[in-house]
Amino acid sequence: MKHFKSFMDPQLQQYADYRLALGYAKKGIKPPLLAFDRYLIAQKVTWHQLQPTFFLQLRATISDHPNTVNRILSALRSFFQFLVRQQICEDNPLKDIPPLPERYFVPFVFSPAQTERLLQAVGQNIRKTPKYFLTDMAIYLAIVLLARCGMRINEPLRVHLDQYCRHDGTIYIEKTKFRKDRLIPLPQIALTQIENYLALRTALRADDQNPYLLAARKQRQLTDGQVRDTFHQAVKNIRISQPKQVIGNITFGKPLPHSLRHAFAINTLNQIKARGNCPQQALPVLATYMGHRKYQYTAAYLKVKDAKDIPGLIAFTKSQLDVI
Repeated sequence: MKHFKSFMDPQLQQYADYRLALGYAKKGIKPPLLAFDRYLIAQKVTWHQLQPTFFLQLRATISDHPNTVNRILSALRSFFQFLVRQQICEDNPLKDIPPLPERYFVPFVFSPAQTERLLQAVGQNIRKTPKYFLTDMAIYLAIVLLARCGMRINEPLRVHLDQYCRHDGTIYIEKTKFRKDRLIPLPQIALTQIENYLALRTALRADDQNPYLLAARKQRQLTDGQVRDTFHQAVKNIRISQPKQVIGNITFGKPLPHSLRHAFAINTLNQIKARGNCPQQALPVLATYMGHRKYQYTAAYLKVKDAKDIPGLIAFTKSQLDVI
């Protein structure tokens, strides 16, 4: 980890090492601590100046989304709480500093019918020329795995051939978000499509040495840019039109590849409910399948409406602002 340079270098490094030892990812620890370190240097701060008023001033200087500001302050609050436990300082100067009013995000969620239309549109855009056919097939399958298994966009792109087991019908996802590994059972429709793709790849690329399950040309890995471009073209082709909208403190998202992950979770819970079962009881299993660190994150999907409800929700939010 990059070294700190302010007078708090030893304490910041000790805290960073502590968080790493707990299993937190370096990229989640470093940015707020390094930013705080730079701010201490720029302001020529000393120990006795680390009072609540100093942190109120720091909060006012951060010109970013309120949710981002709150995450930075939360990280610093945890840092100083660590110093209190280590008896390095007597009190936490951030303990009484309230968070900024947050903005809420309502993601776009594909309905089951929209998901099928999207996949059909992606499939229809597969080019049949030798140069592009297998790459386009791989991109199509990446989007299939987002939709059918709720994967994050980078997960199918990183899977190696030896992490796919055709006999068990599973894919092993290694060191993904939160550094978690998980084994994903594939639905039969996705398994069949992967098998067809691999058979074609063997037939058309006799000298293929690409280690990835979904291969790009010239032994390369597919990029998320390729997947995003194909996804957005398909959304345009099926004429799903919902631009990003900010209404009051609520942001309504536009269709993104990650929307397929949201849709998978919500539509799965809806199917469980439609069968007469309790969605809440399925949350721990669904959380494990999707790689959530805590099943409470999965529980948030119980509150999210699917695509057919979003226009009404947007209209209602606008009407309430008009009343206010």
